[in-house]
Amino acid sequence: MSERPILVAGLGCRRDCSLGELLALLDSTLAEQGSSTAELTALASSAHKVDEPGLLQLAEHLGLPISFLPADVLTGYHARLSQRSAIAQRVTGSPSVAEASALALAERLSNRPARLWITKRKSANATLAVASIEC
Repeated sequence: MSERPILVAGLGCRRDCSLGELLALLDSTLAEQGSSTAELTALASSAHKVDEPGLLQLAEHLGLPISFLPADVLTGYHARLSQRSAIAQRVTGSPSVAEASALALAERLSNRPARLWITKRKSANATLAVASIEC
């Protein structure tokens, strides 16, 4: 019997995005895949968002650790992204927050290559992607 896969949700958001909007995006996206927040291992975002209240509240609400990764780590995932954002590049220094942070943290947690299980999804003020590593 195999262990549960490592699932990391990468999140990006506009300043002061609400916990409710982040949770709704996460819940609906995972439900589309037959999954739920109970299956997540961790959350990740850009170091640019280290003091973002909605992200911190989401981690607390879900009881999950959240890591904020620097742009130089995120840019290492440029070639593996499904989309790139000029806005994210300008604001954070990385062409992706959600996808790159999900991949980067999943690989840091496992020391193995991750794949994008769910590519970038958006709400009005947030982005989400989920990376996985099968155990």
